[in-house]
Amino acid sequence: MEMGPEEYERLLFFESAREKAAQEYQRNPLDAENLIRWGGALLELAQFQPGTGSIDMVQDAEAKLEEALKINPKLANALWCLGNAHTSHGFLIPESDKANDYFQKASSCFQRALEEEPNNELFKKAVEMSGKAPDLHQELHKQLSQSQQVSTSSFDRSAAPKKKSSSDLKYDVLGWVVLAIGLSLWMKFGLPNPPSS
Repeated sequence: MEMGPEEYERLLFFESAREKAAQEYQRNPLDAENLIRWGGALLELAQFQPGTGSIDMVQDAEAKLEEALKINPKLANALWCLGNAHTSHGFLIPESDKANDYFQKASSCFQRALEEEPNNELFKKAVEMSGKAPDLHQELHKQLSQSQQVSTSSFDRSAAPKKKSSSDLKYDVLGWVVLAIGLSLWMKFGLPNPPSS
């Protein structure tokens, strides 16, 4: 995977955040906020991993976020990030039934986050968008399947745009999830006084 300077900087930033969170965990394993940062960093890093490496990293993120929720089950940000992790996991699985299980888990997490912070617009949008995930998943994997069929049956130049198109859709979907997580983490941890909802 070739990446530009901005993507490389993002990779370095989230790798550093992951390392810092792992070190902090050694000092204080009951710091739920640190576990959220760790899970969020892993989720961001997952997009830089190929194939099963991406799924493994998403599963690690899910584990960290679930651990944070064991410490405090009412952490709305942890619920929201876990919902995003489940959504990402679902999009990485080609089988619709298995993916839909993750989308249902995500929807439940988003709903619980909204119950904790009923005026949070980001959580409201996540609940709304989670209902669209199964259809987006079906379209994504349909396009990926068509792209693979075209590329294996023909080597003509017309196959290249279709492959790029399905790849773009995959990155659009995963990008939406990652952007939402990034904004949330920035708002939660990057600002001196994050606005309350």
